[in-house]
Parts: sequence; structure tokens; C-alpha cells
Amino acid sequence: MKKPGIHFRILLAAFILIGATALALSYMGASITHQFVQTRFEKRISFLARYLALNAELGILINDVSMLNRLASNLLSEKDVVGVAILDGHDEELAGVSKEIDGSFSVVETPVFLRESREESKAFKWGAGAGQGERPIGKVRIAYSTGDIDRLLTTMRKLFVCSSAGLACLAGLIFYFLSRSLVAPVTGLAQAARQVAKGNLDLRAQPGNLPETRELAMAFNAMLDSLDMNRKALREANEQIIRQKTLAEMGKFSLMIAHEFKNPLSIIKSSLDVLKKDFDLSSGNAMVFYMEDEIRRLNRLIEDFLTFARPVTPSFRRMDVNALLSEIVMRFELQKTGAPCEILSHIPSDPCDAYVDPDLLARAIGNVLKNALDASGDNGMVQVTATVPDNVWTVEIKDDGEGIAAENKDKIFAPFFTTRAKGTGLGLAYAFQVIEAHRGCISAKNRQEGGALFKVEIPVS
Repeated sequence: MKKPGIHFRILLAAFILIGATALALSYMGASITHQFVQTRFEKRISFLARYLALNAELGILINDVSMLNRLASNLLSEKDVVGVAILDGHDEELAGVSKEIDGSFSVVETPVFLRESREESKAFKWGAGAGQGERPIGKVRIAYSTGDIDRLLTTMRKLFVCSSAGLACLAGLIFYFLSRSLVAPVTGLAQAARQVAKGNLDLRAQPGNLPETRELAMAFNAMLDSLDMNRKALREANEQIIRQKTLAEMGKFSLMIAHEFKNPLSIIKSSLDVLKKDFDLSSGNAMVFYMEDEIRRLNRLIEDFLTFARPVTPSFRRMDVNALLSEIVMRFELQKTGAPCEILSHIPSDPCDAYVDPDLLARAIGNVLKNALDASGDNGMVQVTATVPDNVWTVEIKDDGEGIAAENKDKIFAPFFTTRAKGTGLGLAYAFQVIEAHRGCISAKNRQEGGALFKVEIPVS
């Protein structure tokens, strides 16, 4: 069986507490009212009885029944009086009147005293009691109805009960909204925790209006942020480990392939040179041209394999990286002499000293620049710009090519990935490896005006 929640418990406790308090106050109020009304009513009837006893003294002394009946009839006209009897000293009724009224009744008796101070009483002798103050000569008995009192008290009890119930319901309603405002943030946190458990790690809890629930929500969100950061760090570490393992395996494979191809390729090159000499063939011969071109391509592929397979261990020294970039651009301009493709450079003349390995960095940036020239084609233009924002040497290389396909953006720096028929797919991978060894980063994106933008960032300090 499911246990009741805090919302139900608060409501139940508030309803019981306020209901019990209201009922207790109602009971006390009804009892006090009953006692007060009954006492006042009895005092009124007692006053009427004393008044009748005072007026009936003479009638009892002279045994005037008609006078006593008139006195009793006059008192019977009172609303709540249902019976009046006047008795002598021997409890024998001298006069009595009554009327029919339904309900419960009560009786009040008051003695009638003979006062010796009255002049008209001094002629009578009453034995040993004479001369000793007042002495009883009869009594007055009044019967009165308590129906009105009972109905009034019943109405008051009902009113008190209804008021108590209304007060308890009102308090329950107030506590319902109050407890709802207290429980809602906790319920929201529980729902958020369930959603996070299902895999929605981007969800965050609402702070709420109360300081306690706001602090709890902030702590919950901080925990989720910490878990998210640790998850991302773990994923990046796993990706780095997988990448390093993959590069190590590929390096071993590249060394093995390069070693197995190097000697046969040297033999093929030597044999071709002998054939050219024996048969007087020149490089202008179509077959000889194709064979030499393929030998050069295979040799370049083997060199790329060997370069990529060797561990990148930079030998850092302080030098002007702007001057190094200018030399790289100049070398490519000399290689592209006579070609329509243009290289437009914006390299500051001010020196920018940084600790780098010039050979590795020149080869890495050269691979990126060569890739941009190949992408731009013969009629394109490549722009090279160098800046130093926030102590970070930044090189941007823009081309006029077709840009990077959306499905290739995450793979262009992967080893052996290429979109060209004769590419090895190791140039950008090598550049990524070298820039990372310099504690820098390299990124690529498409330009709005067309083409691609490669950005190399290396810290100066």
C-alpha cells in the first residue's frame, strides 16, 4: 500500500488540529452560554416568585383565596410560567392556576415570611418564634417551561457546530494551497530526477519561490551540471584514447606497408632506368612518363606514411612565427609560378615570437595551404591572414573551392580520409597532429561567400 505523501499529511494534520480546536471552542462556548442563559432565566423566575411571596403574605394571613388566585393568575400571564401555587404553612394549597404548554418544566419554590416589623402583623401571636425576626407562613411554587431555553441552546449548538465545520473547511482550503506551494517544487524535483534517469540530461529543475526549495533546486542543477561536465570529459578522454590507439595501430601498419613497398619500388625505379638506357628511351615516351609518374606518386605516398607514422616530438625553440609563415607562403608562390591561382597574404611585419618546432609547423601549415590551393583550382584565390588576439597566434587560410560537405565536417582531420582521387588523406591528419603537439588547435568551416576557412591557433606564451 502506498504511503500518503507530505501534501496529504499536511492537509490531514491541519484539518484535524483546526477541527478539534474549533469543536472544543464550540463546546466550551455552548456550555458557557447554556449556563449563563439558564442562570439568568432562573434568576428571573426566582425574582417573580419572591415578588409573589411578598404580595401573598397578607392573603395567606387572612386566608383570602380570591386575592391569592388573582395574584397567581396575574403571574400566570408571564410567557414561560405554566403553573402557580400558593401554599400555607402546612403545605396545603390555598390557590393555584396552570396552563397547558408542551415541553419540559422546572419548579421554583420561595417561602413566604411573616415580618414582625409590619404593624399589621403585631396583633397576631405565633408562638415561640415571635420576636425573633422573620418566620415562614407558607410558600409560593412556580412551575415554568424550559422549552424556549432548550430551543435556544439547540440553535446555538447547531450554529457552533456549523461554524466549526466551516472554519475547519476554510482552514483546510487555505492549508491545501499552502501545502501545494510547499510540495510543488519537491514534486517538480522528483519529476526532473525521473526524466534525468530516463536519459534527458539537459533538463534542469525550476528554482521555485521558496528559499529552501530554490536552494535545493540549485544544488540539484549544480549536480547535473557537474555530471554533464564529467560525462563530457569522460567521453572526450575515451575518444582521445581510441584515437591514440587507432593512430598507433595505423602507424604500425604504415611502417609495415612503407617498409614492404620501399625496396620493390627502388628495384622498379632502377630497372626502369636500365631499360631507358638500353633501349634509348626518354621521359617523353608515353609509357615511360606514366611509369615514372606512378613511381613518384607511390614514393610520395610512402613518404607520407612514414612521416605520419613517426611520433611527433617537437623540438621547440623561440622564433618569429610571422616570418616563418611568410617563408611558407613564398615557397608556395614560387612553386605556383605561372599558374593562375593567386595567393593573397596579410601577414604583419611585426615579429611574433613563440616557442615552436619550425620544421614540423612549416610542414603542417604547408599541408593546409596545399589543400586550399588544390580546392581552389587554377582560377581561384587563397587568402592567408595572421593575427595575434589574446596572445594566440591565429592563421586563417581561405579558399574559393566548393567548401566542406556537411557529412564530411567531422572527418576531414581523420587519417586516410580524402575526397580527391590521388590524395592520401594524411595531410590534414598530420597537420592536426602537429598543431595539437604545439598545444594549439585547428578547425575548419564553410565561408558564407563560398569556399572553406581553416583556422590554426597556437598560444604565443
